[in-house]
Amino acid sequence: MAASPNRNVFVQCSVRFLKMEHGPQIDRPATDQGMTAKTGDRTVRGTQLVLEPLRGRRALFSVTTFLIASNLLVAIAMLLVGAGLWHSSSAVQMAWGANFGPATKDGEWWRLGTAMFLHFGVVHLAMNMLALWDSGRLVERIFGPARFAAIYFGSGLAGNLLSLIVQGDRAVSGGASGAIFGIYGAFLVYLLHERRRLHPGDFRWMFWGAAAFSGITLTLGFLIPGIDNAAHVGGLVTGATAGFVLLKPVAGKDPSFPGKQRMVAAAFGLVVAALVVSIPDPLYRWSEEQAARGEIREFIGEDARINARLRSILKEGRTGGASFEQLAGRIETEVAEPYEQSFEQLSALRVGPGVPSAAALDQLRRYAEARRDASHALAEGVRKNDPRQIRDALSSARQAARPQPKTPPAERPPQKP
Repeated sequence: MAASPNRNVFVQCSVRFLKMEHGPQIDRPATDQGMTAKTGDRTVRGTQLVLEPLRGRRALFSVTTFLIASNLLVAIAMLLVGAGLWHSSSAVQMAWGANFGPATKDGEWWRLGTAMFLHFGVVHLAMNMLALWDSGRLVERIFGPARFAAIYFGSGLAGNLLSLIVQGDRAVSGGASGAIFGIYGAFLVYLLHERRRLHPGDFRWMFWGAAAFSGITLTLGFLIPGIDNAAHVGGLVTGATAGFVLLKPVAGKDPSFPGKQRMVAAAFGLVVAALVVSIPDPLYRWSEEQAARGEIREFIGEDARINARLRSILKEGRTGGASFEQLAGRIETEVAEPYEQSFEQLSALRVGPGVPSAAALDQLRRYAEARRDASHALAEGVRKNDPRQIRDALSSARQAARPQPKTPPAERPPQKP
């Protein structure tokens, strides 16, 4: 989440609600309210009714507390295995399930959910958990644990889905604030729907406070780099929609309201379906990139072992501990053949041209081929005791110095929803 004001609007709302538990304090004359005394009484009763969900005993199980505890446990587990306290790299986030186009669209759709529990550092975590604590307790008591959980997870998933489309394959994304924006959206819809039963002053104070907080945070998301505002927008819209669909009117029965809810739910389902269909193909498959990285790591280790064996053979040749034929045989079996096997393995791995490690893989393939040929020539020169051929072969081996592949990228710019 990009930023949080010094005093979250939900903290203020909660305090005001608690003060209202014994009835809102409306001491001003009815004429000051622009209503008759009778209308003022009805507004008081309406406000008390709207706030009724906040007065009962708290549920034994709190979804909000569970979510905060889950996020904290994940953060602690990541720290224990090497994640940074102030900043966690994209590679670490990827290993724990961050949302990343080439991986998510390569069949790892579970990342849309796991990304909601990942944070890029202690500040990112603290800001999101503070906002969740302030807002979640209030909205959970309004909608109830089950509907609150549906709003939270639905908003987080939809926000990450929109991020997948907007961000494409450019960024690694993680964080809970897409789901938290959904809580704001549901709260705003609740206030709008019950505004006639709230005192006008209370409504303006709560609604515009929450709206201002959401608007300021979204604006900062567009101005500050490294913030996944697509997840914020997707979460806010989904939360508002879910809040309307799951809303249970406080008082009175509107026969048409359930039909309106079904229509909104159906329309939103069509929008989500359209978004799913419009998800673009990834620039490359994450599984191919992972396979390429694994092959590169394996070859680099094998190359170091082959070179150590070659140095041992050359040292033995200088000391006269073996015949030329024996030295040539060892070069063939311990140097040339392993390079041949590595060349075949590197050649057998086929990856798309967009895979970040494709260029490094091709460079190592050519290097293995050159070292194989140089090793065969060296063995032949040793077998013939031909100093010139030996020098040429060793020179060819040195010229085929192994390229240093750049650490290919899971180091993408992190995005914090």
